[in-house]
Amino acid sequence: MNNNTILSPEILLYVAQSLNLPVRGLVAVIELLDEGGTVPFIARYRKEATGNLDEVQVRDIEKKLAYFRDLTERRATILSSIAEQGKLTDDLKSRIEATLDKIELEDLYLPYRPKRRTKATIAREKGLEPLASYLWQQQTSAQPLECFAATFVNAEFGVATVDEALEGGRHIVAEWISEDADLRRALRRVMFDEGMIVSRKATDAVDEQEKFKMYYEYKEPVKTIPSHRMLAIRRGESENVLYFLIEVEPERPVALIQRHVLREQGDWTPQLKVAIDDAWKRLLNSSIQGEIRLDLKRRSDADAIQVFRDNLYNLLLAPPAGPISVLGIDPGLRTGCKIAVVDATGKLLAHDVLYLHTSKHGNAEAIPKLEALLRLHHVCAIAIGNGTASRETDAFVRGFLREKGIDGVFSVTVSESGASVYSASDIARQEFPDLDLTVRGAISIARRLQDPLSELVKVDPKSIGVGQYQHDVDQRQLQESLENVIESCVNRVGVDLNTSSWTLLRFVAGISERTAQNIVSYRNEKGGFRSRTQVLEVPGIGPKTFEQAAGFLRIRNGDNPLDMTAVHPESYPLVEQIALSLKTTVKEVIQSPQLLEQVDRKQLSAGAYTLDDILAELRKPGRDPRNKFVAPEFNEEVREISDVLAGMVLEGVVTNVTKFGAFVDVGVHQDGLVHISELSNRYIKEPSEAVKAGQIVKVNQSDKTRQALRSRI
Repeated sequence: MNNNTILSPEILLYVAQSLNLPVRGLVAVIELLDEGGTVPFIARYRKEATGNLDEVQVRDIEKKLAYFRDLTERRATILSSIAEQGKLTDDLKSRIEATLDKIELEDLYLPYRPKRRTKATIAREKGLEPLASYLWQQQTSAQPLECFAATFVNAEFGVATVDEALEGGRHIVAEWISEDADLRRALRRVMFDEGMIVSRKATDAVDEQEKFKMYYEYKEPVKTIPSHRMLAIRRGESENVLYFLIEVEPERPVALIQRHVLREQGDWTPQLKVAIDDAWKRLLNSSIQGEIRLDLKRRSDADAIQVFRDNLYNLLLAPPAGPISVLGIDPGLRTGCKIAVVDATGKLLAHDVLYLHTSKHGNAEAIPKLEALLRLHHVCAIAIGNGTASRETDAFVRGFLREKGIDGVFSVTVSESGASVYSASDIARQEFPDLDLTVRGAISIARRLQDPLSELVKVDPKSIGVGQYQHDVDQRQLQESLENVIESCVNRVGVDLNTSSWTLLRFVAGISERTAQNIVSYRNEKGGFRSRTQVLEVPGIGPKTFEQAAGFLRIRNGDNPLDMTAVHPESYPLVEQIALSLKTTVKEVIQSPQLLEQVDRKQLSAGAYTLDDILAELRKPGRDPRNKFVAPEFNEEVREISDVLAGMVLEGVVTNVTKFGAFVDVGVHQDGLVHISELSNRYIKEPSEAVKAGQIVKVNQSDKTRQALRSRI
């Protein structure tokens, strides 16, 4: 596809209206994208051009742009194909050029698309198309239909009787009916509005755990079935446990087709009714049903991907504990607890194994080891993976800190989802080629506490455990969507040019994986960067890449104090103008942001949006947009589900949000499901309106919901 295909004014107006955006802003975004602009850069640094469109709006424009450029190219191909056949009428050309829907475009092309051999094709070969036209036109003639049909009896062509001639004519009519674009659109609407999803257990199906039991005999309207149930049914079908159909009362579509086809009564009417019935049963029902199934999949995929996006976004932007030394523990029973100490920058300082749960003397041997590591490396926090033996390990650590009177160290349980995937990855092998997988896991757990974003970008997001039917949705679309989320989060927070790994740098706007690796290599060879402009010396970074990336790169204690802020280098002259108007220096403005209250905006040559952003950044230069870190406090008396009693109020962490509720970790090895109906005291349409992944919440346990830990948050 030509990425710079020009869209017609009609399409631009339609996109602007559908997204409720001004045409001027829409056109500006398209131009910036075509010039190689990235979504984060356009949303953050081109607000004057776009009219302050945010990242979500710019991303929506990018999607629509791709859709309509694809449609425009497909339309040109279709027009060319029909013209080559000599069948492109002015009316057909107008309809094709007017449509803004890919499905409708393909419907219009359907009669002219090269076909495989069909019953209608065979009938045409027998010379029966004039008979079909006679039936289709429904015009009274002095000659009865049977007499006219008799003229097509021809043994040489394989038409032995009048009935065979009429049957062939009906086959052609049935195909014409099935290829009518207006009719197909109307039938799709009927099946969507009135159809029922009907799922049943497949014959001889094996469902040992009865995962799909509720769908063995199940019905739900097409237009209201939620995405998670549609995906569950589709998964059951893919595992050969279920099969499902879309059922609609047959009289309804047949009556609709009759109203569309039958115009006059005559001796042709019975033949047309038979052709209509044949068209629905043999051609249209399965075809329209397939289109609705595909549409339902797309909708369900989109919903599931959006849930995953939201969860990942919140998880990546979880509050960091910050640059402190951390001891990470990957708990284990038989193989012991792997421990790793990292300094404030995430560098590995030491690692060991504590056998806490394998013998009576395990704790006694572990205590001096642990105490020595804490004191030697000035550890500020202990991060414990939430897998097997996490609560037992947590209890030991808390008891140890209490008995030793170590007040300056806090202990917290950290999600270890995906840590094992990271441990065995190429990235982990590059970082720690000589370490065991389990030690790498402990390092990852420690670093996740320091900065979840920096560590989680090393893991395939599909392994983090915050999705819903993630393996059933369109994998290309899912991957692209999740990468967009990571890019958004990374650029929102900003990246330290001198300390960040290439795995984090690769998500900075405009920077590729190869360029990110070049940055790290340059840094290793020549030392830390002193200024943003110095990055232009890195192979692969030219003026365009620098323009896109510079505002998201941070340099602390560099030559220019603005390099630690989100102010783009192109706006440095404006900041200097601000400082000059205040009769001071840029450095003093950053150190004393209260001076900004004296700024006279009228004296500054900058757009309102740009100036607002710069002043806001200078008031809190380099501030991390993420919330302040707070460690959850699990009830030490609750370690198993059996410990949970009615009426208990427990603190927990939301681990996953789905369309039907949220899962909460309260420290009993198994996340509890809080159904959407129990999430809030007010009506909510989506669980995400009440909670988000990573949020610390209070849950109140009731008798009737004990086993699933269904609670009110």
